[in-house]
Order: sequence, then C-alpha cells, then structure tokens
Amino acid sequence: MCGGRGTRLDTDAEKPLFRVGGAPMVDRVLGALDRSRIDTAYAVTSPAAPETRAHLDGPCIETPGEGYVADLDAALADERVSTPILTVAADLPLLGGAILDRVLDAHDSGSLSVLVPAARKRELGVSDDTTFERDGREVAPTGVNVVGDAGDDAWLTDDFRVAVNVNTLADARVAEALL
Repeated sequence: MCGGRGTRLDTDAEKPLFRVGGAPMVDRVLGALDRSRIDTAYAVTSPAAPETRAHLDGPCIETPGEGYVADLDAALADERVSTPILTVAADLPLLGGAILDRVLDAHDSGSLSVLVPAARKRELGVSDDTTFERDGREVAPTGVNVVGDAGDDAWLTDDFRVAVNVNTLADARVAEALL
C-alpha cells in the first residue's frame, strides 16, 4: 500500500518516496517482500502519489485515493489478486523478509492483523496515533495484515521491524537509528 501523501512528514516527498537511511521507504519494503517467500507483489498506488507510481517498475494497482480502507477494497477487487493476501504499508522501512515469513507462518485461515503492544511503540519513541484494546491489552496496528475471506485473528509481536511506521520526522529519526 503506497498511495499516501505523508503530510505529517512535513516534506515535499511523497510518503513512499521519503528516504530513510538513503533509500525510499517503498524500495525498502519491496526489498523485504523480495527476501520473503512471497511470489508476486503489487504496489497499490493512488493519484495522491504520481511520483511513486513513476518510480516503481513492478506491477501496480491504481486506486482512487479515497483512504486506506477504500483503496484496499479497490485493490482487492482487481482481478489479478485473490484472498488470502498479505498487505504491507510502504511506511515500514525496517521490515525484513524473515518477519514477513513469520507473519505467513502465523496465518492459519481468514484474516490476520499484525499488532504490537502500544507500550513497545512508546518505548521505541515512535508515534502511536492509533491504539485500541484487544484481549485486555492496549495494542497498535502495524500496517501488515493478511486479508482473508472470513474471520479476524490477530498476531501480537514486540518485533521493532513492524513497530516502526514512519509517519513523522521523529519516527524517521528513530528508524534511521535502528537501521
């Protein structure tokens, strides 16, 4: 998922093209997918990120740019994809192939949300704008999910590679320090 503008980053660069450790975040995420056992990756772009679309050389799915959920729904309607499908946000520059393979191993059936304890995000010093309670614990979504046809399961991990979403310049500084 790489159609965001990245307004909170306070930069002219589109969010997926924002550089962390000298490389655009989207390139880092695509590298992680290449190092995982995923066979095919589709970049989901929107009109809000035309430079990102031009930057990418792999298969893309263009969505209307009406927000994450609407764009995900549009991507899922594309005839080239079927569920279950792994979705990954482009703002996870620390992602690696091994953690993606662990997510796939954790997936049994239906949908799977990858969550981190909100306390882990705070410990790392990154933004935790979206948190909620699950099984009596405050958690945050990571931007990594498996979307299936039915059911809703969750996998909770403390792994910093999925805990650091770059939404602000402060988040980017933390990501660069952890690289």
